[in-house]
Amino acid sequence: MRLDFGSRLAAVAITAVTAIVTVGQTASAAPVGGDGKPFLGPLHTVSTVASTVPENGDLNPYGTALVKKTTGDLRRGDVLVSNFNNAANQQGTGTTLVQISPKGETRLFAQIDPSKLPGPCPGGVGLTTALSILPGGWVVVGSLPTADGTSATAKAGCLIVLDKHGKVRETLSGKGINGPWDMTATSHDDKTELFVTNVLNGTVAGGGDVVRRGTVLRITLQRHDDRPPTRVATTVIGSGFAQKTDPTALVIGPTGVGLRDGTLYVADTEDNRITAIPDAVKRDTSDGTGRVVTTDRHLNGPLGLAIAPNGHILTVNDGDGKIVETTPGGAQVAVRTLDRSGMPPGAGALFGLAVAENPDRVYFVDDATNTLNLLSRS
Repeated sequence: MRLDFGSRLAAVAITAVTAIVTVGQTASAAPVGGDGKPFLGPLHTVSTVASTVPENGDLNPYGTALVKKTTGDLRRGDVLVSNFNNAANQQGTGTTLVQISPKGETRLFAQIDPSKLPGPCPGGVGLTTALSILPGGWVVVGSLPTADGTSATAKAGCLIVLDKHGKVRETLSGKGINGPWDMTATSHDDKTELFVTNVLNGTVAGGGDVVRRGTVLRITLQRHDDRPPTRVATTVIGSGFAQKTDPTALVIGPTGVGLRDGTLYVADTEDNRITAIPDAVKRDTSDGTGRVVTTDRHLNGPLGLAIAPNGHILTVNDGDGKIVETTPGGAQVAVRTLDRSGMPPGAGALFGLAVAENPDRVYFVDDATNTLNLLSRS
């Protein structure tokens, strides 16, 4: 998100685990209640795992997904990262997915050629935070492309489906897919449900004004072993979210999503809150923007969102480089500073995150340094 080109180039030299920096805790005074101890409680240390910049120079890491099972070229415990910008730092033009091991070993998982897509993707390729790994090693990544890095040229894009070797096999477009910005997924039997936020419904025409037309789609996929999954149904389960174009961020709208016990939690970035859509897996109508879980206080433009093992909601702030832990009941129970660069400190640095267990830790991308970082005990 940040457009400091000089700081991005400096990150290219980072190739392995770097010095460890301990960060302080700013805990909420709110009680934890019956939701258990804060997941972030023992996590105080931020370290750099590796640069996210591949050989073609793509910048601005957005999507972050943990590989949970070894299959094909995917290795259990590695992290996939999608890049939103090209080497010229133009937003909505990044075409690469990099795979990074916990030891900092980095390889190119895929470089997507916009001219060789197997299906429609209006506008081309600009990989977003929407990134999920499905059973069988199928990787789904969102594309919100631009022609020149500006919101005036942003197009609807698509979801791109790659196999376990990083080969593009199909695209999913239309039927409500319009600027897919973030995504989470759940699978059962031979079906997968994708939950996708969309941020381009009338946004470009709004010319920087807030347009309350952001949506959350549930896209049902049928999986077929070695054949790409097929779309069975598309349902709008959330609507009316605030969205707008922005000269620094390209677009601001509903971003991170996470599923817990059938409820979908949404990082409603522009309105600085987290909302909840109940019965997300089964509902056949929109719940609007859902129920407000928490707003303001430690939140400062929440972007990436993940569900911690204890069921709490983790979000990272665009405005100040912090991660916030919130209970499903709305209590903000812990805060950590992940990035202090720039002015104001940490602004524009954070986006995607992924949670790992045994031991508990959080991987997150840092757009200020173009790195994958780790929040851990030590």
